[in-house]
Amino acid sequence: MTTSSSGPRAAFISVTTLFFAWGFITAMIDPLIPSVRAIFSLSYAESMLTQFAFFMAYGVVSLPAAALVARAGYGRSILLALAAMVAGCLVMPLATHLRTYELVLVALFIIASGITVLQVAANPLAAALGPPERSHFRLTFSQAFNSLGTVIAPYLGAMVMLRGGLFTEGGSGAAAQGESLRNIDTSFLIIVVMIVLLGLLIWRFRARLEAAATAPAGGATASPLAALTSRWAVLGAAAIFLYVGAEVSIGSIMINFLHQSDVLGVTLVRAGQLLSLYWMGAMVGRFIGSALLTRVPAARLLAVAAAVAALLCFTVSQVGGGLAAWAAIAVGLFNSIMFPVIFTVTLERSTASSAATSGLLCMAIVGGAILPVVAGLIADSVGLHAAFLLPMAAYAFISVFAMAAAKARVVANGGSPEMAH
Repeated sequence: MTTSSSGPRAAFISVTTLFFAWGFITAMIDPLIPSVRAIFSLSYAESMLTQFAFFMAYGVVSLPAAALVARAGYGRSILLALAAMVAGCLVMPLATHLRTYELVLVALFIIASGITVLQVAANPLAAALGPPERSHFRLTFSQAFNSLGTVIAPYLGAMVMLRGGLFTEGGSGAAAQGESLRNIDTSFLIIVVMIVLLGLLIWRFRARLEAAATAPAGGATASPLAALTSRWAVLGAAAIFLYVGAEVSIGSIMINFLHQSDVLGVTLVRAGQLLSLYWMGAMVGRFIGSALLTRVPAARLLAVAAAVAALLCFTVSQVGGGLAAWAAIAVGLFNSIMFPVIFTVTLERSTASSAATSGLLCMAIVGGAILPVVAGLIADSVGLHAAFLLPMAAYAFISVFAMAAAKARVVANGGSPEMAH
């Protein structure tokens, strides 16, 4: 009995470290944006291409990623993904040496491509490593460590990338630019070391990963396009698209929003510190959500969380001062359970294979590249308060999706449906 339980437990722990890693790396883009803006003298729109290049990888790479996982299995797919991430990180010093911003974007796309494969493999794997009735708990618990990475990374990244060089008082010229470029190199070399260590851990437990969960089926059914035949897979993909787009949109405009005189009127530095509370809310909420999901039906909890998030966004669009500021920050708490619950609820109801459904859901993360651009256009034309109406609409859709899911049937292993509880 001990042996039979220790394998999945060790495999689950190793997979959870993957969630932390890609959360950490994704959040490192936040301090990278002001760094490249200063180094390459970019406009705000140009510097936001870092985020666009990163999240576009989900739309491009998710299509073949599910087929890769089906063909190579979980363990080898994860190792290949980590290798791609190391390669992307090593392109970054080349980009800074050549002082070419376009190559920085290429490096970010390669890194995000590896993370996309990780998501396609790790999300269903975390859900599968244990009793089916606790899949929501396991994926939400793993996502909590993903959030831990997003909280830690901006602090560490800012300490390395935004010190010295062009960021010292009066810093200018080629020497200062060179120092700031080297700081970027240092940040991504630190990430390389972390990924290599993580790869060694996965290599050690690769056999347990393969043994603890059944590999997804290969062939045409593994393609994300196959999931388009499932209504619930399409609806789940739309929910993921809107959720990620809403979360990233709010995080992208939060600093400027809190800086406004009719909100808090704080400095940009202080606004950046307060932004960490938004991401910390998601982390705390996932630990709380992990416990709630053992007692509350997942779809119902998702419906309530999304409805509250929509109400908070509407409040932000209508009021100012501290109420608007804290309402915006509080959205992070209710974001907490959305991704993992949308993911598992969709997997349960999709008539397509798990690999195909997972691939389609991960493709939908491209919403993080598209919705922030739309939010920026709204902010430019109507103002930052009105920009919160976009995530409000996204959360309203997710709440309706969740209420429908609560009444829908659960499909067991792509076979005959069973009534949901």
